[in-house]
Amino acid sequence: MVTEPTNQAAPLATAIRIDQLCFAYHAKPALHDLTLDLPAHQITALIGPSGCGKSTLLRCCNRINDRIPGARITAGSIHIHGIDINRPDIDLQELRRRVGMVFQKYNPFPKSIYENVVFSLRLSGLRKRAQLDEVAETALRAAALWDEVKDRLHRSALGLSGGQQQRLCIARAIASQPDILLMDEPCAALDPTATLKIEELLHQLKKQYTIVIVTHNMAQATRCADHTAFLYLGKLIEFGPTLQLFSTPHHPQTLAYVTGSFG
Repeated sequence: MVTEPTNQAAPLATAIRIDQLCFAYHAKPALHDLTLDLPAHQITALIGPSGCGKSTLLRCCNRINDRIPGARITAGSIHIHGIDINRPDIDLQELRRRVGMVFQKYNPFPKSIYENVVFSLRLSGLRKRAQLDEVAETALRAAALWDEVKDRLHRSALGLSGGQQQRLCIARAIASQPDILLMDEPCAALDPTATLKIEELLHQLKKQYTIVIVTHNMAQATRCADHTAFLYLGKLIEFGPTLQLFSTPHHPQTLAYVTGSFG
């Protein structure tokens, strides 16, 4: 049997499936009936004005919102690789190992560079030095930091520059071998040079990880993201390939936002 050639790209696997999600802080709704499939091994940017629900959505994906009193999903579901992460029997520690997170403000622990990277491994009971050494080097190389710190691994992480500290936080997140990396404005506190290094790093990391990044920087979204979701007032307005969303958006609200008419 001869198969005719096709120019259509193969459909992307879905890493995170969000279905009719509603979320509230106490009685105040924050997300409304949000449905979105995030493709595996791609970078998806979440954009929109402040308070639109970007960070709330991100934190729903590893249930960090559980730590906030009164915060709850009121309807809908989130499946990660087919597993409903809000099932009552979900192991939250394992979920957060598989879905790592990097925050807006770099937050290394007041420990050595080495101990920052292996922290989660020690927490899980790993004690063999050779294994810890291997993971530390692998994670620091993956975060494009090894060559800069290999001669001072046992010095305080707080002595690194801001950009280095953020890359260390990325190394710490990937040391536990997650499937997904969530990044909440990871470059907001960095200068342009450090931001460029992080953006270059993201393109390398997506070969191994699914990445979801919240950003207010429209240029950063166009440089980094394969797909972009535009949120407004807790609702998903538009989602699609980044270049298409920025050049020929389908929704007038999206057009107004990406052209700077509002937000």
